[in-house]
Amino acid sequence: MHQTKKGNQWHFGMKAHIGVDAASGLTHTLIGTAANAGDVTQAQALLHGDETDVFGDAGYQGVEKRAENLEVPVRWHIALKRSVRKAGNTD
Repeated sequence: MHQTKKGNQWHFGMKAHIGVDAASGLTHTLIGTAANAGDVTQAQALLHGDETDVFGDAGYQGVEKRAENLEVPVRWHIALKRSVRKAGNTD
């Protein structure tokens, strides 16, 4: 859990990172982190080794460039961030 104060209000949070098999829809991995942990830092731990394609939301942008994922033999399909999508830039 992570706590932060915004104005006079305290917020506490946690994230669940979930690995799901695309064919069956079954969850194979669940990792809980503090809310301030970046999604991309958990990508490697969500893989079980038999993947050929990996799908993720915009929080996983840049995952293919991280040192721990350079040798992973998968195709990464990561959603664009809203700001990039709105600008029409698909790089």
